Amino acid sequence: MKKHRLNLSFRKFLLIIFDIVAIQIASFLSLIIRFDFEVTHIPPEYSEAVMHYAIINTILTVVVFALFKLYRSVWRLASTRELINIVLGSGAATIVQIGVMHILEVKVPRSYHVLFFALMVAALVCIRFSYRFLRIIKNKHAALTDKDIKRCMLIGAGQAGEMLLKELEKGETHQKVVCIIDDNPAVWGKYLRGVEIIGGRSDIPNCASRYNIDEIIMAIPSATADEKREILKYCQITNCDLKTLPGIYQLVTGEVSVSKLRKVRIEDLLGREQVGTQIESIMGYVAGKTVLVTGGGGSIGSELCRQIAAHEPKKLIILDIYENNAYDIQMELKSKFNVLNDEKKPEVGKPALDLDVVIASVRDVERIDQIFEKYKPDLVYHAAAHKHVPLMENSPNEAIKNNVFGTLNVAKAADKHGVKRFVLISTDKAVNPTNIMGATKRICEMIVQQLNGESKTEFVAVRFGNVLGSNGSVIPLFKKQIAAGGPVTVTHPDIIRYFMTIPEAVSLVLQAGAYAKGGEIFVLDMGEPVKIVDLAKNLIRLSGYKEDEIEIKFTGLRPGEKMYEEKLMKEEGLTKTENELIFIGKPLVFELDPFKEKIKKLQSVMADDSVDIKHMVAEIVDTYKVDKR
Repeated sequence: MKKHRLNLSFRKFLLIIFDIVAIQIASFLSLIIRFDFEVTHIPPEYSEAVMHYAIINTILTVVVFALFKLYRSVWRLASTRELINIVLGSGAATIVQIGVMHILEVKVPRSYHVLFFALMVAALVCIRFSYRFLRIIKNKHAALTDKDIKRCMLIGAGQAGEMLLKELEKGETHQKVVCIIDDNPAVWGKYLRGVEIIGGRSDIPNCASRYNIDEIIMAIPSATADEKREILKYCQITNCDLKTLPGIYQLVTGEVSVSKLRKVRIEDLLGREQVGTQIESIMGYVAGKTVLVTGGGGSIGSELCRQIAAHEPKKLIILDIYENNAYDIQMELKSKFNVLNDEKKPEVGKPALDLDVVIASVRDVERIDQIFEKYKPDLVYHAAAHKHVPLMENSPNEAIKNNVFGTLNVAKAADKHGVKRFVLISTDKAVNPTNIMGATKRICEMIVQQLNGESKTEFVAVRFGNVLGSNGSVIPLFKKQIAAGGPVTVTHPDIIRYFMTIPEAVSLVLQAGAYAKGGEIFVLDMGEPVKIVDLAKNLIRLSGYKEDEIEIKFTGLRPGEKMYEEKLMKEEGLTKTENELIFIGKPLVFELDPFKEKIKKLQSVMADDSVDIKHMVAEIVDTYKVDKR
């Protein structure tokens, strides 16, 4: 620290010495220029006046420069702000000079002051900016000779692109932008900070090859999801690393920098905007409430817990049968909040959270009833379920025990203990199901619909598609397969799915909790479906491999697997909500008494593996087509 301060003091000292020399040169050179460089033509009284005034002029000018922070700026990062300070400082010094010379009756030509001002600006710019200019030249030379320098293509000649180029000029990273892509034909052939704008998005593949590009940087934070996906299609044809700025927020706050760049993620290829959540409505609904999350350690459940914890609940109860999952989310929340009754000393600045973690199975009726009796939750988010399609096809009884009767147990406890609202996490696989997992989730929707008509509790279901990155989902599987060198397994070349991110799914669930009046099935507009094989190809490219380096192997549709999934049954229709990406589907009408009888019958045989239980489920869910394979 002392050495650093000494270095700063020495640099300031050098600047002052250089300025003193510059002041003397500018003082006498102003006279020489005024008299056309004919030194012999300079009247002696002018020369003597400047000489006698030199000490006063030097002291006053250095003081003025100090007031304008010309000895406190970081000149290696100098920009327009510092240039303005130089002009203002020189102007102020000149005005002071005019005033003092007038008071002391120092006679000089009137043009002397104009010339002094111009020469001081020029001298200060040379002194202050020379280090930066030399540094840029040095970095450019290093970029031409350093084999480790990454040759970059920048997409976007706007404000964000200009700011990134400016930072890269500092030479603190091993990156050099050699060309720029922008869709505006009016700027093609022009230069941005010395780098040529060479064409539009369709030119990306050819230009990447022509300029030997190693890395493509997308600097269009305001681009829509559709625009990003279209641009990234061209980028992926190349073998370049892809990086992007996270979003428009970084541009608005001035945080556009190399450090903000991140790898392009698979979420960038969803082809739609991320779902926005109206925080105020969620905050107003969750704040001050006792909230129970079943399956709270899973992918969806743990994200629910994170977001609920941030909305100031009175108490948060995490219920899960898997202690490792529950422990992980408990430790994560403890690191972010001062958890009440925790042995750790509260940390200043952390918000408080009343948190309890309960290990229990939703199948255990008595245990669930005890938990509801103890905590008296106001809100219940029911995320506990078996969700793996192929595994459940082989163990349909377990899917029924856990999904159907686990839901029934929790829902009945919610009714019995006066829960205000119960939110069921459902799936688009419940629509015209071809597998037992989807059929059980459809029965769960029917259960909450039935109970909503009989209870003071408001029961609601939230239905969404596949979640990117959740446990057991396709993305983690593909990543493991790619890391192992392949092959990446896809069941069918034409299979398609709807996708969303975990935070999106949870924001929908929370928003539904705020909108719900009881009996609704909320559905997210998930944009266009994605081909799984395209997802695999994109992930291979984003992992830094060429498409032909990792084999994609088609294994055939698994039992119960659809070629495509539907968001909503045709009969249900759609109603808009305040959030333009969230809709309400009107539930189908079904006869309650026969439904209850069939549920009782199903419960009586669910432990008997010899019973054709799938066909019993089909009697309850008439849209379920049993897979005969």
